[in-house]
This record gives sequence, C-alpha cells and structure tokens, in this order.
Amino acid sequence: MTRRTATAGTIHAERVQQMHEDDLHALCDATNAAILDGGGFGWLAPPPRETLERYFRGVLLVPERQMFVARLDDMIVGSAQLVRPPRNNEAQAMSATLMHFYIAPYARGLGLGRLLLTEVESCARSMGYQIINLDVRETQTDAVRLFRSSGFHHWGTHPSYARTDGRTVRGLFFTKRLQDDERIVPAHPLAASTPIPAAGHAPVTGHSLTLYPAIDLKDGTCVRLRRGEMDNATVYSDDPGAQARAWIDAGCSWLHVVDLNGAFAGRSANTEAIEAIIANASVPVQLGGGLRDLDSIGKWLNAGISRVILGSIAVKNPELVREACRLFPGRIVAGIDARSGQVATEGWAETSEMKAVDLGQRMQDAGVAAVIFTEISRDGMLTGIDIEQTADMANALSIPVIASGGVGSLEHLEALRAATAQAPGIEGVIVGRALYDGRIDLGEALRVLS
Repeated sequence: MTRRTATAGTIHAERVQQMHEDDLHALCDATNAAILDGGGFGWLAPPPRETLERYFRGVLLVPERQMFVARLDDMIVGSAQLVRPPRNNEAQAMSATLMHFYIAPYARGLGLGRLLLTEVESCARSMGYQIINLDVRETQTDAVRLFRSSGFHHWGTHPSYARTDGRTVRGLFFTKRLQDDERIVPAHPLAASTPIPAAGHAPVTGHSLTLYPAIDLKDGTCVRLRRGEMDNATVYSDDPGAQARAWIDAGCSWLHVVDLNGAFAGRSANTEAIEAIIANASVPVQLGGGLRDLDSIGKWLNAGISRVILGSIAVKNPELVREACRLFPGRIVAGIDARSGQVATEGWAETSEMKAVDLGQRMQDAGVAAVIFTEISRDGMLTGIDIEQTADMANALSIPVIASGGVGSLEHLEALRAATAQAPGIEGVIVGRALYDGRIDLGEALRVLS
C-alpha cells in the first residue's frame, strides 16, 4: 500500500559517484526500512549496519555499476543501480539491467519512484543503451505497477523466483526499449519474432494481466451463478480438486475460489472442497466467502490459502479488516461487489447505500493488498466487464484492482487489457462461466492477457 508523508517537501533524483557520511547513513536507513517492508536486495532481514555500509562503498567502486538516489528535502530516501554488461559480452552490449530499485516506505506516494526511474532511464539512454531489463518479486506490487505504467513490457514469469515468509513467490521479468528507432530486438530468446514494444511506434494496448480462473463452490460442487442468485446455478464439476489441477495444468498461475454457501451463511460451508483444492494446487489460491472473523481467516491462511477475500465484513466491521491486515500483511484482499455502483453484501442478497469507490478507498486505508471489483448485474451473463466502473475504481486507488463479472469472449479480455493504458492499476481479471462453457479457450485467454 502506498504511504504518504505529512508534507511533500522537495524531491530530487540524481546519479551519485561519491557519498559523504550523512548520505551513507541516510541510505542505510532507507534500505533497512525497505527490507523490513518486504522489498529490495534479496535480504529478508536487515543485515548489520557495517555490512550495508561496506556494500554501498563497494558499489561506488565497481565500474560496471552506477548508483542513483532519490532525495526528499535533500535526504536520501531511495536508490537504484544500473548494471552494464561486462566488456567481453559484446552480444548483449546494447542492454543494461536495473537492480535494487526502491523508495523507503516513509517517502512513498510523492512521485519519487517515477522520478528515480526516469533519471535511470535518461542516463541509460544517453549512454546509448537500446534495452533496459529488470526482474521483481510479484509481491512488490507498487514497483510492478510503476514499471507497467512506465512502459515496461512483462515478457516472462519465473514460478519459483524467491522464498519469503515461508512461501515461494513468482518473479516477473520486464524489458523496455530506450531508443526510438526501427531495430527489432527479440523480447525473449524463444520468441524471436516478438519485438519489444517501442515507445512511439506501437499502438497503446495496455499492460499484461493475471488471469484468475474462478472455482465457485456450492454444496461441494463447482458451479456458476447468474447475477449472484443461488437458485440460478449451473453445476460444472463435482470434483473441485480435479478442476483446480485442470486450470493449473493449462497454465494458470493463480486460482480464485469462492465458498458460495459460506457467503450466504456467514461461515465456511465447503470445507472439504476447499481442502481438496489446496491439496491439488501448486499455485497460489485466493479464497472468499463466509470469512467473518480472525479465527476463520487465520485457519485458512495457515491451511495453505495464499490470500483471503473479505467482502460483507468490509462494510459491517472495517476494524476487523484493519486488524486482519496488521496480522497478515499482504494476504488480505477486499472483495467489493456492486449493483450499479452501490455495494452489495450478504452474498449479494442486500444492497447498501455505500458507493463502491468509497469502500475501495476505506479498504486501501485499512491496508488490504488488493481489491476485487465485481459488477454483479453482469456476473455470469457473458456480456462483458463494466470497464468504466472498474477503471474508475483502479484510478481512485493506489493498490491493484482485479476485475470480475461478465467476461464472455476474447474481445472482452482485449478491451480490458486496452483499458489498462489509462487505468494501470487494473492487475488481473477473474473468468468463470466463459471458460467452463468453452466460449473462451484458456490458452488463447492467457495469450491475449500476457
């Protein structure tokens, strides 16, 4: 979640070639804060201060590395490194790599990240580099959103990139063309016909999106509802574990599971089915439906669920959401379901007076990692996502927004991806009935969204 300081102050980014002691101390403080916040350098816990100081002094002595810093009121609050290829690597002499990019948590939300990235790109471009590459943990959502909105092309994903907080997380690989020319450089060695998008040439098509196949559970079976009505359900599978394996084997990197009975009952009601999904899942799973207290939230997170989705409770007990975010940072998602922009609760059976965007802002303040937005008048109807409302939500928040409700064709997915050019906060999309019905081929959907 983006944090803001009390006052903006003066912000500045620059390349540094030497550092006095005050700058070194400020840099180490910012680095420690970033590591504790879950980002940067590969460290899971801050190393001793003397280790950090030796490290940064060493970086300044390495010819292949250039250090950049971001300053708030002249104090260093973030840094980045541009790494040049060794001289004997002539084949990749046109590329540079961005590493160890971060802004300390206490200085975020002021534009320093974008300012620092612009300074690095400008320097790399002036040195004649054609390409800039980087990789980042998918959990570093602010950085991912910044890179995507700055024109970086997501070309690949490493499924077992890093190990942190007792779980394995994916890594995202990005690249960007720096020079505005006609040279075609492969985006991936196995896809030589795919050029890296260059600013000014290709039409804007938005950034890549994560596809979340939906597994909605009712009475132990996989179903899809129409407009959220429990008596209007179609059963697609009586083996939730096998359905989870099928989506994963087809290439999905996340699963979206909803306990429909639980959503109406206010407590988990499809326990055996959820446990079967966990047992068969080799990718992260997010779960919603009937999670109304800390005990049930903690139970499923400890059982192997990666993220829990809190829906009705977000309206009725925002303090519980705040406490859950404190106890389980990065693992709480708000599910915001709406009819015509008004929040729906109790398994979609009731509609409140609260506007969906207002609830999204409250949930962001509470500390949720993301928002799932569903316009339930479209859910299961295959008529297309309400892109306007989804984009409004994404542009009102600084946390990722996952779209849901109404996907019925590849064209709907293409339209959503295109919308991310103006709403970069849209991170993914949930698809259900269209996949089960065969209206959308999963492989084609993944290609369109990647």
